[in-house]
Formats: sequence, C-alpha cells, structure tokens
Amino acid sequence: MTPASALERVLRHDRMVVVIALAAVIAIAWGYLLLGAGMDMHEMDGMSMPMRMGPWTFGYALLVFVMWAVMMAAMMLPSAAPMILLYGTIVRRRQRNDSLSLPLFVSGYLVVWVAFSAAATLLQFGLERLALVSAMMQMTSALVAGLVLVGAGIYQWTPLKQACLRRCRSPLDFIMTEWREGGTGAFFMGMRHGAFCLGCCWLLMLLLFVGGVMNLLWIAALAFFVAIEKLAPAGHWIGRVAGVALVVWGGATLAALAPWS
Repeated sequence: MTPASALERVLRHDRMVVVIALAAVIAIAWGYLLLGAGMDMHEMDGMSMPMRMGPWTFGYALLVFVMWAVMMAAMMLPSAAPMILLYGTIVRRRQRNDSLSLPLFVSGYLVVWVAFSAAATLLQFGLERLALVSAMMQMTSALVAGLVLVGAGIYQWTPLKQACLRRCRSPLDFIMTEWREGGTGAFFMGMRHGAFCLGCCWLLMLLLFVGGVMNLLWIAALAFFVAIEKLAPAGHWIGRVAGVALVVWGGATLAALAPWS
C-alpha cells in the first residue's frame, strides 16, 4: 500500500467518524424533542421538556432555554452538515494532527444559535406575559400571527436574506473567503458561518410561534424546508416561492380579521 493510498483510507475513516458523530448529535437532539413534543398536557407532568406554561422561575426559564437550544441544534445541524464535513476534510488534509479545529468550528456555529435561543426565550417570556401564546406555545393573536407570516414572506426576498443564503449554499466559497488558521480561527469561522445561517433563517424560526413551538410536525416541516432551501439545486427559488406563499397566508389571516369578512 502506497503512502498516498494509506492517507486516503485514513481520511475516509475520519470522515465517517465525523458523519457518525454529527448524526448522533442530531439524533439525540430530535430524540429529546420526541420525548415531549405533541403530548397532551396531562402527559407532560414530570417530563424534562418545558411544554406547559408555568411561573417563570429561574429553573423554568432554564428549561425553556435548553428546549430552544436543543431544537435549534436539531433543526440547523442537518443543513450545516455539508459545510462541517468540507471543513473537516480540509483541516485533515492541511493539518493531520489537528483534532480540535473541527469541534471548535462546530462549537462556534452552535454558539450563535445558543444566543438566538436565549433571545427566543426572552421573546417567549414577553409573549406569555402579554397572553399572546397558548399552552402549546402557539400564538393566540391572529393579528400578530398574520404580521409574522407576512414579515417572514417579505424577508425571503430581501438582499440580506439572499446574501446570507448564498453563503450557506456555497461551503467552498465560504472556506475560500473566510479561512482562518488555528483553533481560535476555527471557532470564529464557525461563528461566522452561524451568523450567515442566522441571517438566513431567523424569521423562519419565529414561525415556530405561529405553528406551535411544541408542534413536532411543524418543527420537522420547518427543518425540512431549511434543508431544501440550503441544499437543493434550486433552493434559492424554492425559498422565494415559499416567501410568496407566506405573504398570501399571512394576508389571508389578516383579511379574516376585517369587519366585512
């Protein structure tokens, strides 16, 4: 066996390890959601998922935050997998003894979504205080839901959305323009990619309040759409079509509130 073929076997083996590890993290996150989402209220007693509204103690707020963080990992990591795998492959080819850059890259990516989860927790707290969400964490105000739908649909067509989506859809372009050496560089590269991902999807994630944060089918549908938008050959056009559909849906929701409807 030549040295080149031996190296290639090692790279393939390492890539498989990364794939298995990433799949395990995603499976654990979805398993955590499956343990609680979609259950009746009386079935939630004693569960670790905070799926029933209660007094906002520190412990309850922490559970809500963990729920959001796990949900973001479950929804966003599948669509980030090509970027993570490409980064891991390049790191192994450039620095064979570097075992920290890839975990640091993924950690940087997740830090962005953990920060979003903290913001979503605060938003949920505010919505509950205003009595705008139900026990399943679904908006009770058709007016607010309609405005969120219209806003999300319009955002699908904005230059900011399209710029962030292009970076998410082009891992190689991101690597070529954003490469940084070392562990610190890996972490900030992950944060940078997470920031583009957040810029692409933050309003879509707020749609969880429209369909129900605890509605597992709605969570899965949004995660599937995010993956299609980022990974499918015509994903950017699918996203724009979806934007039109969201505006129509939101407009119909708002029109139903009119006195003459």
